[in-house]
Amino acid sequence: MIDSQEPATAPEPAGTVSGPCRVITVGGTRYTLLGTAHVSADSAEDVRTLIRSGDFDAVAIELCDSRHQNLSNPDALGEQDLFAIFRQGKAGMVAASLALGAFQQRLAEQSGIEPGAEMRAALEETRRDDLPLLLIDRDVGITLKRIYHNVPWWQRLSLFSGLLGSVLSRQEVSSEEIERLKEGDVLESTFSEFAAESETLYTPLISERDRYMVLRLAEQAPPGRYRHVLVVIGAGHLKGMAEQFEQPLPAAPRAEREALEATPPPSRLWRTLPWLITALVLTGFVIGFSRNTELGWQLVGEWFVINGALSGLATLVALAHPLTVAATVVAAPLTSLNPTIGAGFVAAGVELFLRKPKVRDFSTLRHDVTELKGWWRNRVSRTLLVFLFATLGSAAGTWIAGFRIADALLGG
Repeated sequence: MIDSQEPATAPEPAGTVSGPCRVITVGGTRYTLLGTAHVSADSAEDVRTLIRSGDFDAVAIELCDSRHQNLSNPDALGEQDLFAIFRQGKAGMVAASLALGAFQQRLAEQSGIEPGAEMRAALEETRRDDLPLLLIDRDVGITLKRIYHNVPWWQRLSLFSGLLGSVLSRQEVSSEEIERLKEGDVLESTFSEFAAESETLYTPLISERDRYMVLRLAEQAPPGRYRHVLVVIGAGHLKGMAEQFEQPLPAAPRAEREALEATPPPSRLWRTLPWLITALVLTGFVIGFSRNTELGWQLVGEWFVINGALSGLATLVALAHPLTVAATVVAAPLTSLNPTIGAGFVAAGVELFLRKPKVRDFSTLRHDVTELKGWWRNRVSRTLLVFLFATLGSAAGTWIAGFRIADALLGG
């Protein structure tokens, strides 16, 4: 257990930097919490000034492994297996990350300041001085999943439509948005208008991460391991983390940290719903054929036409290859009756086979997605759209065709 906590009052670090600081002493180790603005040249200079002072023997930053990789290697996505991304169900998360990155890029172009400059400064300075670098933030994918599971189902649509609308808009970033970015990262600023009024959103987005980062410090930099640790965080986390330090931490921080990484499994209803729909559709076919063969073939035909047409139309909107569209039209009615594989997976697989992304697609990806038309121009992002659109088209086709079957049977 971490105890003997003494919030220090020494103003020395705060007097040498422009940003807010809190110095907390726990068990002989000092933790200097530096509140930074993610869109500020001054914050980057603050980080450089403090590290170069020689007062610190470790540096912790508000990054997770994936964001650290993206910051260190902007072309990291190009080294991933796109087919594996679709197979593992990560296409939506990758698309959301690209959309958030597009917002950052647009902000950089308008403000002349690259978001995350203070984190880059920390990376460069720790490498130069050979200091331990501690990554203490929770993975952004886990945070998005916990947000999704924490908010009511009716709020999810408005939440993520607002996210997509804000990151794909070509309007100039307002001064209010830039000010919000000075308090938190792009994820926090995007959801800030919702978080301010929603405890269910504020908890996984802000307060859980305050606790999580302190727990990570308790694991990676417990009292006694280092003499003085610089903790570089967004100014919006400064107050919350300082408050977390003021209460005793558990003897086993790992257990609580892993609990904050867990995402609730799908409810039994959502796990069984695809199988239930399949059973109902097949039962409808059986009932149709039991009444008369003509009705049975009519229901089967409508199922294939409605499901295939909507899925194919969706991939057509994504500007998929003609053979991808044809394959989706054929596959969607069949995959909709097999919950283990989706139409989007088939469509993306065919599109990747026919239009394998080239090196330049990966190198220009982050710039291309800053424009709406760029999502269709770049082969990587277009394949993501093919997957997502085919999935949505098949889902719509399943429900519409299912209701059509029910109507034909009940009306008959």
